[in-house]
Amino acid sequence: MFSPDQENHPSKAPVKYGELIVLGYNGSLPNGDRGRRKSRFALFKRPKANGVKPSTVHVACTPQAAKIGRSTESPIDFVVTDTVPGSQSNSDTQSVQSTISRFACRIICERNPPFTARIYAAGFDSSKNIFLGEKAAKWKTSDGQMDGLTTNGVLVMHPRNGFTEDSKPGIWREISVCGNVFSLRETRSAQQRGKMVEIETNQLQDGSLIDLCGATLLWRTAEGLSHTPTVKHLEALRQEINAARPQCPVGFNTLAFPSMKRKDVVDEKQPWVYLHCGHVHGYHNWGNKEERDGKDRECPMCRSVGPYVPLWLGCEAGFYVDAGPPTHAFSPCGHVCSEKTTAYWSQIPLPHGTHTFHAACPFCAHQLAGEQGYIRLIFQGPLD
Repeated sequence: MFSPDQENHPSKAPVKYGELIVLGYNGSLPNGDRGRRKSRFALFKRPKANGVKPSTVHVACTPQAAKIGRSTESPIDFVVTDTVPGSQSNSDTQSVQSTISRFACRIICERNPPFTARIYAAGFDSSKNIFLGEKAAKWKTSDGQMDGLTTNGVLVMHPRNGFTEDSKPGIWREISVCGNVFSLRETRSAQQRGKMVEIETNQLQDGSLIDLCGATLLWRTAEGLSHTPTVKHLEALRQEINAARPQCPVGFNTLAFPSMKRKDVVDEKQPWVYLHCGHVHGYHNWGNKEERDGKDRECPMCRSVGPYVPLWLGCEAGFYVDAGPPTHAFSPCGHVCSEKTTAYWSQIPLPHGTHTFHAACPFCAHQLAGEQGYIRLIFQGPLD
């Protein structure tokens, strides 16, 4: 399978298979990445293969007869918690009843080029067993093997035309324990499985989305990441915008995007935007109580009325489909990135709840609003 870090390869540069990036986080978890709990996971070639082959099948009559898995078990390389849209701290997610399986899925990568990665539902515990819940769908295949689905399912969507500016959303499918592909169940936890889709496979491609019912992961191949803008590139774009000295058309004060390390703290020079029209201002308050309460406001430039929010740079480079300048913002959250990146994510239906889908900002997981889900930003240049 894969190794989560480079510590196992002291002698030479490790072979990197790709990365899994959790949607809803802007470059790191709210309180920082720690150990196996992080927003971005790199998959490297292990010194020694650790794949597990199927063997005996047992039926446990009661849940107590099966050893219950915990996220601290050694076979688990990466721990993913439920994503709460716009969460600013880990405490925001701890009150949520998790819907993610303890051993949610496993990814097996071929150790030789082209290093094909395949996804399977459920994972092996420390005794090399897979336990499916009492209500999970299970069946015997035509070749005599057991197959099944996890309680809430592992869904995968492969974009058409890869992860590029020309990408289009694919069809969401469910993956079984043996890696077979099925149409979706009527609801996430329904006991009746969907129809098998024999012409499709469980092979991941650059830009594949994996939904674990509580968290959605983006798979980026090493090759795909080599064409993605780096954090250094995003920082250069930030400095370029600030060097142009955009001004607030009301207060005439210079605006500046704060350092990427301060991506959650509103700065006094922070640009704000009227989401209905896209005019960028500094923060101003006319003393009106309704405006102080955060209700819709009227843009001083064009008189259109709508939400007024601070702008934040999208810092997770893996979500970008190109290296274009940050000219557009998602609505209603205000995360800024390239036009083609906003256009791409605004058309991707992400699973939500038990049977609905909606587009969301990849940087914070907020459901998109408005006609397009994003707006073009209109900056005012310096008057001198």
